[in-house]
Amino acid sequence: MRIPLTRYGLPEVVVYPAAVLVLMAAVGLFGLVGLPLWAVGVLEGILSLVLAWALMFFRDPHRVPLRQDNLLVAPADGTITDVEMVEDAEFIEGPALRVGIFLSIFNTHINRAPCDAKIERITYRPGKYINAMSPRAGKVNESNNVAMVRTGHPQDRLLVRQISGAIARRIVCAAREGQELVGGQQFGMIKFGSRTELYLSASENVECMVRIGDKVKAGMTPLVKYHLRSSHVPHASK
Repeated sequence: MRIPLTRYGLPEVVVYPAAVLVLMAAVGLFGLVGLPLWAVGVLEGILSLVLAWALMFFRDPHRVPLRQDNLLVAPADGTITDVEMVEDAEFIEGPALRVGIFLSIFNTHINRAPCDAKIERITYRPGKYINAMSPRAGKVNESNNVAMVRTGHPQDRLLVRQISGAIARRIVCAAREGQELVGGQQFGMIKFGSRTELYLSASENVECMVRIGDKVKAGMTPLVKYHLRSSHVPHASK
């Protein structure tokens, strides 16, 4: 039976719920000695909500990723906070489209590949922990850059940046350099509130399909569409 909790959440997915259960047991055993029944009930209710949230944060819902050669899907769940062109993005080596996604503490925090791609380079950078809703967070916060090249056409360079936020304190990346991922495949997570950014080469064949404020789901929501020119050449008539 599939347990709908991510392996990337270890050890927190075990330690946090266990700690809450111990507190709940302590309140139940000793709270009645010096507290009225209603107060014990309130405390148990609050701890139950904390337990539910701790398990919910590390949830791993079953998904069938959207896989089309001309689409890039969202690498994270969350809200689109910025869509802009940048002059010279790392690894892209030229003008790039940047799409920023903010992940609240209520979102699923698993990161997924935006398309079929090969990992070229992974670069971790220590940094600050400012509010991940700010576009500035991508420049100054702790981050992990996963640089990849599409294995389909066009073989563009992409960069997925995992960014810590004001609450997040750990980035998990299970991918390795040289590994090939399929679109929608899980490769890591960011624990607690955070941010994920997608960079890709800017061209007239690229159409951004989301706007600021849109809600997206990793592996399922199309972010970018490639308008590919047909390579078919008609045969000359005899």
